[in-house]
Amino acid sequence: MIKTYVLDTNVLLHDPESMFAFQDNEVVLPLLVIEELDEHKRRPDEVGRNARVVARRLDDLRSKGPISQGVPNDQGGAIRIELNHHDLTNLPAGVDPHKPDNLILAVALNLHRRSGRNVILVTKDLNLRIKADVIGVKTQDYFNDKVDYTDLYSGVKELLLTSADLEAFYRDKSLTLDSPAGLVENQFLILKSGENPSQSALARFRGGLLQPLTYSSNIAPSSIRARNKEQQFALDLLLDDDVSLVTLSGPAGTGKTLLAVAAGLEKVLEEGIYSRLLITRPVTPMGEDLGFLPGNKEEKLRPWMQPIHDNLEFIFHQADDPRGIQAELREQGLLEMEALTYIRGRSIPGQFIICDEAQNLTPHMVKTLVTRAGEGTKIVFTGDPEQIDHPYLDSSSNGLTTLVEKLKGQTLAGHVSLVKGERSAVAEMGARLL
Repeated sequence: MIKTYVLDTNVLLHDPESMFAFQDNEVVLPLLVIEELDEHKRRPDEVGRNARVVARRLDDLRSKGPISQGVPNDQGGAIRIELNHHDLTNLPAGVDPHKPDNLILAVALNLHRRSGRNVILVTKDLNLRIKADVIGVKTQDYFNDKVDYTDLYSGVKELLLTSADLEAFYRDKSLTLDSPAGLVENQFLILKSGENPSQSALARFRGGLLQPLTYSSNIAPSSIRARNKEQQFALDLLLDDDVSLVTLSGPAGTGKTLLAVAAGLEKVLEEGIYSRLLITRPVTPMGEDLGFLPGNKEEKLRPWMQPIHDNLEFIFHQADDPRGIQAELREQGLLEMEALTYIRGRSIPGQFIICDEAQNLTPHMVKTLVTRAGEGTKIVFTGDPEQIDHPYLDSSSNGLTTLVEKLKGQTLAGHVSLVKGERSAVAEMGARLL
């Protein structure tokens, strides 16, 4: 049966191509949605960009016919703009008829009662989905870009071998598996003997072989040492110049950002592999926004970048003037901190890039940052998909989760999920129990 999907404004602002994601069904955009998109089109951020993309797509559709009557898409369905959102008599008493959400809800309800079709309201607004369900309108979230977070690739797997295989692995520094089913490139293995549980080893699957970890678990100049096996795996990826994109996920205090910053400094200052350490993060507040911040760009960025400064001070804590070292590195052009807003349009070759709090990015924002990487650049994304401050993202639809799943098994990419908190006993207890 052909379905009719009514799209809320936030779906189009989240994914401007969403109107083409419903195959041979009918997609309806209330006229009020076009009005709301018009209010956002001048914004300089991702939301404004998406509003402009939707406008261009709709303008292209106009050339195929009157869009108010329905224009066919390439999949056998149709897209149209619905003018009827003035009949509010079907809405229950107590619903404010002046709220845009309620007008969009009225469109879905009127279409259902007028046409008798299977009408579904698609919105990322949880409260609107609740109201729609209460008055009898079918509703759903936008699922096209969602990943099953409960089954997200962790980058780590336990593998049982015979004692003979383990001895061969230690002796030959590699091991070929007869049937490496389920293993992907750059996946880490905890090798254990089925005959002797105390016999174990850590390995990485590369080029069809199990190989020992290549890189040291200790970054000497900064005295940062891996405290558990997941951190060892993370450092093996961070210090490997053949892996150009690394994703690290895990709860607060597991060492994601600290390891990434320490590895970046090692590669820039000690080895000279990269010309600069560039650190960026999305400007997404937790709770109420403080509003306008005075000062120049560096002073405005300071509150958002404070977690990075904290990590740098920890790394340089043995120096006489940790903050002075940071200032000196910035003056020499070896360290740069930039808001993600200013990344678009740049080409960044030969640098070590860290994007912190990547769980607050949309999949398109992640793609934008990845495509900024020029020749010889390594890029690291860190974040916790369970600590999201973006109003329309969740653990299954954020950019970090999408990136982990889409790049799984690629030769140039690797991922590790860190699980054990190492910040302090109190922080680990809070992350585990609260």
